[in-house]
Amino acid sequence: MKAQRDHGGNLDAALDRYGGAPNAWLDLSTGINPNPYPLPEIPARAWAALPPAQDLSRLCETAANVYGTPARVIAMNGAQGAIQLVPLLRAPGHARVLSPTYNEHAAALRACGWRVDEVQTVEALTGADLAVVVNPNNPDGRRTTSDQLDALADQVGLLVIDESFADPEPALSFAPRLEQDNIVVLRSFGKFYGLAGLRLGFALANGAIADGLAEQAGPWPVSGPAIEIACHAFMDDAWQSQAMEALQNGSTRLDEMANSVGWGLVGGTSLFRTYAAPNAKAAQESLAARRVWSRVFPYSDTWIRLGLAGTDAAWTHLARAMEAVRP
Repeated sequence: MKAQRDHGGNLDAALDRYGGAPNAWLDLSTGINPNPYPLPEIPARAWAALPPAQDLSRLCETAANVYGTPARVIAMNGAQGAIQLVPLLRAPGHARVLSPTYNEHAAALRACGWRVDEVQTVEALTGADLAVVVNPNNPDGRRTTSDQLDALADQVGLLVIDESFADPEPALSFAPRLEQDNIVVLRSFGKFYGLAGLRLGFALANGAIADGLAEQAGPWPVSGPAIEIACHAFMDDAWQSQAMEALQNGSTRLDEMANSVGWGLVGGTSLFRTYAAPNAKAAQESLAARRVWSRVFPYSDTWIRLGLAGTDAAWTHLARAMEAVRP
């Protein structure tokens, strides 16, 4: 069975169907911080030379400190890069993915010959050769406790914990207690820091799994500019605190807006919110007619997901579009 690999961030599809110039649209189909980290001055050598090993080590050590993990940190071409390497760590077998969730996990495993079951409870993951838990989950925001994950690790061959949206909730992260040799934690840089175009992420692991990921990633998995930008951002505690507060305020504002048009909150994080609308596809089309792009899902007729607007003008744009879906 081939997984459907649909995604947010596909504004091209909206442009093809509804028209308009790209800068006329408010793209809320992803869960990326709309107010990105301000770019620091980047040394010329970061552009001109291959990243030296010491710079890559500096990045990974800085990330390890930020995540508070005792595990080895391996830089990746985004969390997506790690998702595509995980299926190669072991011979294909039986995988289970806690679903519904980000569909690339199942798709990447199937593409490498794994038999994949998509299950609805943590308990149903038991016995898998490889199990995947996205925490917090995309798109419904489901949380899985560290104690649950600890117990699960003893009952599966390899446990993959995707924490791509965990930055605003550091207390949720499993990274600080990652000492097992059969767990991989994935982290995204671009979502919380609003710089998805850098294509930077990390895999946290121990032992042979960490060695395998590092070997598969190769000697230059990320660019010199990405290293410089991430090291600055990781050490900017003041910006991180301000961003967490701004995202929380934005998600509350978005919830109030959705509630005013009769949408119920399914769940989410402070980077995205998923709502239950009477007809998700009709709601998406109504918003798109007013140049707001959202995300709907092939497995639900009611779920619609929105990221956060970033500026006063963007919030006004969204408010006017939402008025059109008011019952």
